[in-house]
Amino acid sequence: MTEPSPPRPPGRLAKLGPVGQWGVLLTVSALLATLLELSGLPAALLVGPMIAGILLATNGGRIHAPRLPIVAAQTLVGCLVARAITGDIVLAFLNDWALFVAVILVMLVASAALGWVLARLKVLPGSTAVWGTAPGGASVMMVMSGSFHADPRLVAFMQYLRVVFVVALASVVARLWIGSSGTVAHAVVWFPAVPWLDFVETLLIAGLGGGVGILMRIPAGALLVPMVAGALLKGFGLVSITLPPWLLAMCYAFLGWNIGLGFTLDSLLHAARALPYVLLSIFALVGVSIALAVVLVYAAGIDPLTAYLATSPGGVDTVAIIAASSNADLSFVMAMQTVRLVFVLIAGPPLARFLARRTP
Repeated sequence: MTEPSPPRPPGRLAKLGPVGQWGVLLTVSALLATLLELSGLPAALLVGPMIAGILLATNGGRIHAPRLPIVAAQTLVGCLVARAITGDIVLAFLNDWALFVAVILVMLVASAALGWVLARLKVLPGSTAVWGTAPGGASVMMVMSGSFHADPRLVAFMQYLRVVFVVALASVVARLWIGSSGTVAHAVVWFPAVPWLDFVETLLIAGLGGGVGILMRIPAGALLVPMVAGALLKGFGLVSITLPPWLLAMCYAFLGWNIGLGFTLDSLLHAARALPYVLLSIFALVGVSIALAVVLVYAAGIDPLTAYLATSPGGVDTVAIIAASSNADLSFVMAMQTVRLVFVLIAGPPLARFLARRTP
């Protein structure tokens, strides 16, 4: 049992007071998010505020992200996942369900094994290692991890570091395969015309579903209940989930602040010490995905670009953009990515509990 670190003297930012600190946070967040977005980094709208929160928290900041907007952001992320589950994805899964299940199970076993190794080496606690290595949507894993006694700061560090590597490699693969960057820059329309009835229905699904999940004390219920309810209602054609970009940007900002403002100098040093092991785990998981892609090419006749994008462990949104702007099979790619995310959401909690009990 290590001795607790002595309290650190307040930094300069502490003298600004809450209003001044929020002003600094908003300014730095906007600047970083814009720079990261212009550089093409995935999840820039979340990563920028998260880095800004880390800088503030480790330099004397004393503010915290308010709980209500954080919970609201989680419910809307659940609706975002529900929106991604389309009829084409379901049809692609039903046509090749055995192949999908086999590939996904291999990825889950590989990620769980890497998490177990990180936990056994005492690099990370067991549950944190599981959620950090899980090959699912980074923002969803970050939200889920906090409900299962993991450290969401380290989970975010692992997940988004892997996203950067995976997306960079996916862009290279697309460039080699189709002779271009594989991506097309799309100007984001932040305030598009919104069908208000669909928007109100989406907010009701998020609010009521999140409330039910919290009242029933379902782990990560604020995310999972709206996700399941939204997917079912959308699947039966009863609703059209509508999430304008400006609202998603706000959600990503609050989730990023929630993680970043929770950092301390000690936790930042812990993340830095774990970096070599985390990088090795990322390379190992990417290696497994490449091996699975090769199997898909030779055993199932899938073209190499589609196979690689389908098995890539993370960066779902950006992988979808690369697939859509190339000659890859978008339905197959999104089906594999989405079904794997669902499997991770189901298998993640028991795996986290299992490893937490069996590792130091």
